[in-house]
Amino acid sequence: MELDLGQLRNLINKRRDEIEKSVEGTGYLPRTVIGVGTFLLDNEGNLDLLSARQLATFEKFLKPLLEQHPR
Repeated sequence: MELDLGQLRNLINKRRDEIEKSVEGTGYLPRTVIGVGTFLLDNEGNLDLLSARQLATFEKFLKPLLEQHPR
């Protein structure tokens, strides 16, 4: 998957409320999901650098939110 870093940056910086809603009742913390997104931004969107848990967090929360607002 080719990650749109601009779209991810927008999600992390301006759409945090959507992240918070997506994790409600799941036991995940919004800061965990935001941390995974920030890690990806810091590493040019390289998904291969994510641990298994980070990748699961990305797939469960960030990827669906990114797909909702494609550029």
